[in-house]
Amino acid sequence: MTVAMPKTEKSPVFSARLVAVAVAFAACLIVSNIVAVKIVMVGGLVLTAAIIVFPIGYIIGDVLTEVYGFKTARRVIWLGFGANLFVVAAIAGAQALPAAPFWTKDAEFDAILGHAPRILIASFAAFLVGEFANSYILAKMKIATKGRWLWTRTIGSTVVGQGLDTVVFLTIAFWGVMPGGVLMEAIAVQWLVKCAYEALATPATYAVVGYLKRAEGVDVYDRGTRFNPFALAS
Repeated sequence: MTVAMPKTEKSPVFSARLVAVAVAFAACLIVSNIVAVKIVMVGGLVLTAAIIVFPIGYIIGDVLTEVYGFKTARRVIWLGFGANLFVVAAIAGAQALPAAPFWTKDAEFDAILGHAPRILIASFAAFLVGEFANSYILAKMKIATKGRWLWTRTIGSTVVGQGLDTVVFLTIAFWGVMPGGVLMEAIAVQWLVKCAYEALATPATYAVVGYLKRAEGVDVYDRGTRFNPFALAS
């Protein structure tokens, strides 16, 4: 059973703050997938516009696991996955509807909001692998460090989680499309940028984690937790 140290009688499972964090997590995921279609140049590096928002989702994932534990983070990860799946299905439904005679932007709509099946598979697989790895490592490191040195957990878990996310997504999406050397370079660049983003956001992560632990009166240590990603009821 997950061990918590409650300071109030209110369960964080039903708190407005947890709901807000979960909504922010899902919003980051959905927005990232929508804006990722734009390719941008930042500091001489070619990236997708999702670099603005996507790393925030990992930061929120760190906050969820650090404050509420792996079990709660697992539920929120699946909720985010379901929300993103709903958005994709809604867009596909809109594409399937016949356009009005005066509507002349069908091609633009499909180009911006449409998703190739290969990209969708890559995105969904990378999200689940990366987020669960991130949450698992942070939870284990919290026990190993006895709750000290938060920065080691947030950055360490991100190095692995974002690394797996980047490798899975770019490999599934672009294997055979990009030359091998270009693909490896793209993986390395995106991974390093995302990790740097997380490191720079460490002060903000400390502030949010500290606030939530005080306000919720909870600080979960995942001793005895089942880390099976599919064990939603335990």
